[in-house]
Amino acid sequence: MPDSTASGTDALDPLTRLLAERACERLVLDLVRRLDLGEPSTVAELFTEDGVWEWPYDGRRVAGREALRAYFGGRPADRLSRRLCTNVLVTVDSPDSASATTYFATYRVDGYTEGTMVPTRLPSNVGHYEDRFRRVDGKWLLAHRVLVLPFGGETEHLGGRPEKG
Repeated sequence: MPDSTASGTDALDPLTRLLAERACERLVLDLVRRLDLGEPSTVAELFTEDGVWEWPYDGRRVAGREALRAYFGGRPADRLSRRLCTNVLVTVDSPDSASATTYFATYRVDGYTEGTMVPTRLPSNVGHYEDRFRRVDGKWLLAHRVLVLPFGGETEHLGGRPEKG
């Protein structure tokens, strides 16, 4: 007979836990795909209505779907980026909440011309994400993402900045 005092993840059967872990991992991967290969503003759809993205290093905090849509949609049109994510470790905290840590390296330049190849360079950033997820109406969404960036630098602009004239 099941223990009626079981709570959180103790009450989850292995398949439910596995499905929750996979849904959260997919969110992590879908977010970087949308930033690099899709429409960056659609990243907001992966967050809860009150979702938050923050980078404590410089005090940056973006809260709410509309603000997230504007923030991610405001990337330069000539930005080329690729993020490599690994070591995605999801912990299911309860039937409706989970957390994860994901390591990443970002390759990024501005001033990119479609169809050209950029010579190899070092990553612009290396760090990890600390994510919290919430299940809303049966769907897993990002509730809070914190960017931890121990290695970072300015985004290189190919060919220098164009002069204004």
